[in-house]
Amino acid sequence: MKVGILGATGYTGYELLKIFVKHPNAEVVFASSMTYAGQRYSEVYPCPYDITLVAPDQAPLDRVDVVFLCTPHGASAPLAKRVLDAGSRCVDLSADFRLHDPDVYATWYRVHPVPELLGEAVYGLTEIYRDQVAPARLVANPGCYPTGPLLALWPLLQRGIIEGNRIIIDAKSGASGAGAKPSPTTHFVNVHDNFSAYKVGHNHRHVPEIEQEIALYGHQPLRVVFTPHLLPISRGILSTIYVDIEPDWTQESLLALLHETYRDEPFIQVLNAGTTATLAHVVHTNRCALSVNPAGAPGEFVIITAIDNLLKGASGQAVQNMNVMFGLEETAGLLA
Repeated sequence: MKVGILGATGYTGYELLKIFVKHPNAEVVFASSMTYAGQRYSEVYPCPYDITLVAPDQAPLDRVDVVFLCTPHGASAPLAKRVLDAGSRCVDLSADFRLHDPDVYATWYRVHPVPELLGEAVYGLTEIYRDQVAPARLVANPGCYPTGPLLALWPLLQRGIIEGNRIIIDAKSGASGAGAKPSPTTHFVNVHDNFSAYKVGHNHRHVPEIEQEIALYGHQPLRVVFTPHLLPISRGILSTIYVDIEPDWTQESLLALLHETYRDEPFIQVLNAGTTATLAHVVHTNRCALSVNPAGAPGEFVIITAIDNLLKGASGQAVQNMNVMFGLEETAGLLA
């Protein structure tokens, strides 16, 4: 497998390089950076990777099988078109192809630069869309915040057992979720010994992504109240999901449903009653841990999910999708 990475010096690009060093079927042909073109990667990060970074417009797109876009929203879509025109396949880690409706995209981001590709892009939540990912030329890697909750809610929505029209999600992320570019809110001094909410309620740009997907799973629109929080740690996302379920369902029957749904999934860990998902279950792996707790009244449950935001929430899931796209062992290069 010949691999290219555009935008290789952000956190997700760095994680991809670390994965591909150990991937048995892949070789990185190029890694690009606008800022550090011409420098060796080890001159940018204290690491053993000596690949020389190239400018994005110098990247040999026609010499690779797949290109990973670790580039900003808005910039990724035109790059994806260039990749496809060069005859390579593409996994986009930005939000440019996650939303199906260009008007929804414009509401939360900007006018879509390449709307003609939206109909071709496959949403890359691998466990749910594996059959569509396999033949895809263009895969939209899911956002880090949506990944855990969507994996938790999919089996329930497929069974049609969620009551009401609202789901509440509180999510807590390490500071790497904000990306490598520094900002006042992610400055060490402001994050350390602090814990804060932001984009409260229905204001985070991952809200339409979650609502789009759960509407597809449940065949009806559902409203999400979503509040992200910034943890004073480097990586990991813990999501707490509050749902009302048909009252005849118990903790045991919900866990049985999750166990059955994900029985053969190497990266999904459904925890038994009495054990709650934590970041320690998942950090530095491509795993999603799920736990279910009753909330004290019939039909009220709290589901907790944990992922590593840089792996299952980004680069790990991107490689998982690549493995599916090229018929490789799905776990190749990844720690379950």
